[in-house]
Amino acid sequence: MKSRHPTLLLATFILLIALTLVAFSIGRFSISPVELLTILWAKLTGGTHNLPASYDAVIFQIRGPRVLAAILIGAALSGAGAVYQNMFRNPLVSPDILGVSSGAALGAVLAIYLALPILAIQGFAFAGGLVAVALVYFIGNAVRGHDPILALILTGVVVGTLFGSFIALMKTLADPYNQLPAITFWLLGSLSSISPADLWVAAPMVLLGLAPVFLLRWRMNLLSLSDDEARALGVNVSLLRLVIVTCATLITAAAVAISGIIGWIGLLIPHAARLLVGPQFARLLPLSLLLGACYLLAVDTLARTMAAIEIPPGVLTALIGTPLFLWLLAVTHSRAKEAP
Repeated sequence: MKSRHPTLLLATFILLIALTLVAFSIGRFSISPVELLTILWAKLTGGTHNLPASYDAVIFQIRGPRVLAAILIGAALSGAGAVYQNMFRNPLVSPDILGVSSGAALGAVLAIYLALPILAIQGFAFAGGLVAVALVYFIGNAVRGHDPILALILTGVVVGTLFGSFIALMKTLADPYNQLPAITFWLLGSLSSISPADLWVAAPMVLLGLAPVFLLRWRMNLLSLSDDEARALGVNVSLLRLVIVTCATLITAAAVAISGIIGWIGLLIPHAARLLVGPQFARLLPLSLLLGACYLLAVDTLARTMAAIEIPPGVLTALIGTPLFLWLLAVTHSRAKEAP
């Protein structure tokens, strides 16, 4: 699989470029790839073009932020999912199942309820996600008994349900004319209201979380060993886990804070990447990032073009993700049976 890795990365990157051109081109206001490249070239070189000014508005003010947000959030959620699955040694772990998304959502909903600015929403989302993953980690360790994986997943479900109850309480207390519609639509997961200002806040936080994970990608494989084995190889397991879980939670919270809850990406995409390049984290992470970006960009393009009204991408990721995940599980099981 090692020899296939560069080819897969290049193919996925080309796919991302193609999907980006399609996403810019289709919609109620059609823009051909030639027109798009003409405008981008004029922008880059400081030149002019003969197309109407409305083309610039659609590309740079409406579709541009949304396309970039889909790429950023898809990569962020799939990268965080790959990190959690590797760190907890469990391929069923994801930001959704661990309750991180629910915790981040509760923090963001609380900030929306208090009418706080976007930067405060990011901070509240990060704090909520960190509280959720800390609760799951410590409770799961305390009650794991004979099956630590089952205990971890059940704890994540319980914590996610608890945070979901608090979100329901916040919806009950919210103003039914202004706050409640905003919170409900936000929880469905949508990129329709993404602005350039949102990207300027979220992108640095995602990159800040991804940078240590990328630099530590070789050490991440050691977390798949037992703690004693990892310590024997010179790894400070507790410190490494603290750094990694903080980074993954920051990545998830930054994404959730601007898009709402868009599920299944953190669970589904790392599985697909693992089938393609194997479990080595140094190969798994970059492919997960690219596949996640492609997946959410394709889903969001479908969401805004397949019907007369826009469908929340969070709904589509669940509708598409469920059968796709079952298929991936079947392929994984089949490969395991065929292995010598």
